[in-house]
Amino acid sequence: MVGCALGEGLASIQDQLSAELAVLRFEEPVTHAYLPTDYARDLCHAFAARAHPEPEALLLGMNPGPWGMAQTGVPFGEVAAVRDWLGLRGEVGKPNPEHPKRPVEGLACTRSEVSGRRLWGWAEERFGSPERFFATFFVHNYCPLAFLEESGRNRTPDKLPASERQALETPCDRALREVVELLRPKRVIGIGKYAEKQARRALDGMTIEIGTILHPSPASPIANRGWAPQAEAQLEALGIALP
Repeated sequence: MVGCALGEGLASIQDQLSAELAVLRFEEPVTHAYLPTDYARDLCHAFAARAHPEPEALLLGMNPGPWGMAQTGVPFGEVAAVRDWLGLRGEVGKPNPEHPKRPVEGLACTRSEVSGRRLWGWAEERFGSPERFFATFFVHNYCPLAFLEESGRNRTPDKLPASERQALETPCDRALREVVELLRPKRVIGIGKYAEKQARRALDGMTIEIGTILHPSPASPIANRGWAPQAEAQLEALGIALP
């Protein structure tokens, strides 16, 4: 029952962070802030239940994308991967207010998030089964809030004003430390430089190795030249033996 207790512990950390972030307010150009760990709580908890103790690495993302975690509550949560490969099920509500250009349809969403398709597609191809993947990795997003501008454009947390970033980072830092203390991964690997930077600050003073791999975003010309083999080479350079 260790896995069950671990999942419950992760879900508790997630719920506390959601409650703290739900009261934050953001100024323009942010017009909408989506908190999928709240409205997609069932799927978030189902994902947490997949965690194994002491994985080789905690893969740390930045924050939700509008067609990934914002739809499913799962980090890099490409809908098809969450529904068909991970086999997760759960009710997904609506953010309030909902951006008219970024509707939340949950597992019925037909849009695809490229970053999530790359990451979870690699996981399926390399590991075969979710169980084998989670024996080596767990995936967590530093910040579970997605920020949208009036146009529908996604705004990343690093672009927020300093006062808003500080209010956001304090609870997110604490939650990341709690996740690391609970899971006891051998390493924390930022998926992209932002996540690595947040990990180094939040985990300062903790004895844990921190590294980074290339982010699978289609906005990255390097990632568009074959993300998976480059990420694998970086993981192996960090000492992770892949099957």
